[in-house]
Amino acid sequence: MAHVILGLLLLAPQSLYDLIKSFEAGVSLFYSVSSGSIKRALDGLLADGHIEVASTDGARGRKVYRVTDSGREAFRRWMTGEPTGDAETAALSRLYLLGLLPADDRATVLRRIGQRLEAELQELERLADRLAEIEIPEHQRDIATYQLATLEYGLSAHRHAATFFRDLLDKE
Repeated sequence: MAHVILGLLLLAPQSLYDLIKSFEAGVSLFYSVSSGSIKRALDGLLADGHIEVASTDGARGRKVYRVTDSGREAFRRWMTGEPTGDAETAALSRLYLLGLLPADDRATVLRRIGQRLEAELQELERLADRLAEIEIPEHQRDIATYQLATLEYGLSAHRHAATFFRDLLDKE
């Protein structure tokens, strides 16, 4: 989440309240967070020197944060590095913020996301092949039907995502 916050702060300096609104306005479609987790991430980014307080406004002392040079570099490393964690969240977080990178770096990001999705798709396909060889006892067939439907959903979602990112890469 810290890297997503860095991206949002690269778009514009923001307060905690502004960041919460930024998450609600778009990021929350693929990344679920609480205000407390945003605050903890801000504290960590401050401690690491990736952000700084740009100004303190109003009677309440509302802090507006901005990204430092080390924060810019941390954001770029995260964006261009290997996607980790949940594939969908990793892919969509980077896609949402991809326009912040120079054009030369965008293809690298899209390629890495595509490779990650393709690898996961191959893993799901191997699982489907193994499960297809198993004889399911009669008393478990109803349960297995829906469990296998879950696998089919995962296969379909990964095929779509891999194609989507491949097509986007082709447009770069």
